[in-house]
Amino acid sequence: MTLRVPHFVTVVVSFETWKLVKTMKRISKTLSSLLSKAGIWAGAWAATAAYAVNDLPGGPAVNQLDFHPAATKIAEEQHSLHVFMMVLCTVIFVAVFAVMFYSIWKHRKSVGHKPATFHESMTVEIIWTIVPFIIVILMALPATKVLVASKDTTNADLTVKATGYQWKWGYDYIKGEGEGISFLSTLSTSREAINNLAPKSNTYLMEVDNEMVVPVGKKIRLITTANDVIHAWTIPAFGVKQDAIPGFVRDTWFKAETIGTFRGQCSELCGAEHAFMPIVVKVVSQEDYTKWVEGKKKEMASSSDDPSKVYTLDEQKERGAKVYAANCAACHQPNGKGAGTFPALDGSKVVNGPKDAQYNILINGKNAMPKWAGVISDGDIAAVMTYTRNSWGNKTGEVIQTQEIITARGGK
Repeated sequence: MTLRVPHFVTVVVSFETWKLVKTMKRISKTLSSLLSKAGIWAGAWAATAAYAVNDLPGGPAVNQLDFHPAATKIAEEQHSLHVFMMVLCTVIFVAVFAVMFYSIWKHRKSVGHKPATFHESMTVEIIWTIVPFIIVILMALPATKVLVASKDTTNADLTVKATGYQWKWGYDYIKGEGEGISFLSTLSTSREAINNLAPKSNTYLMEVDNEMVVPVGKKIRLITTANDVIHAWTIPAFGVKQDAIPGFVRDTWFKAETIGTFRGQCSELCGAEHAFMPIVVKVVSQEDYTKWVEGKKKEMASSSDDPSKVYTLDEQKERGAKVYAANCAACHQPNGKGAGTFPALDGSKVVNGPKDAQYNILINGKNAMPKWAGVISDGDIAAVMTYTRNSWGNKTGEVIQTQEIITARGGK
């Protein structure tokens, strides 16, 4: 006898089979995706572990959980305050929750306890008002002492102004030994390393071409301001973090007790290259500081420009290439092609057009472009302008001299 299966049953079975196959494929795809993501995360972790093998000199250590070792008395006091607050908060946490859980367990309904019927207790009201008040006072007294001490900038041995720019720091020694010294401090990590085309050093993104140098054991007053957007000058080992705000002057101080190199970063989001704005302070002995001051002043004197000197195209291009790499390449790119809101210089109508338009932008700034007059020398402005007008696809053949920049900004 032959059993005939109705056609609609066959269709139903086929449909259910198709759904099962689809479900299995979906499960398989999901598992593959999860395994792939797990592999990516494992690879990223392994890559991170491969890079994070050495402590950063003057910065965080591998697997560091606590504060950076203090290099100033203020930093030590901040660390002690932190430990005191943590211990106090931990004791309060344990005591409160211990009493709460004991009460819940000891007075549970299952052992026959019944809730009290009183509505208020003057004693309890006084206790839970007075005790927290005392605790707040115990916390406020040492905190106020440290805060007031960290703001006392009087009787400084040396005064330095730190000006934040996108994305570098300018330092002016305005009082004390070294008065008159002025320089820019720019990230020295190569673009090749940033773009993963060259090995990364232990000081990757935390190294500069010119460190701020100060003597050990001397009180340094630091005045902060900014040229464009808000920045923040921070060195964790000094216990210092001070905002640098355009149009305002703030100050703080530190007194390094240890010779060495100490590192920090701008701690305010200041634009696309925020991660590329390190701070490096080199603390040296008084004798070495005096030698540094003498050497820096000689360097500044030798590099000062003679407005009457006429440079050749090759001389200006060579100097301009260095100025461009240090100050312009981060935004306009080494190839002059620009990026995002920063326009390309290669083929630019401004760069290849009348010189007055480029004078105005370089000297006075425009939109996201900061003004460079007073930040770098007139000679550097002339050199970088010559470089941009005669590099990549730009072939104007023009040589900009220092005197032209002086004249353009109103000097004679």
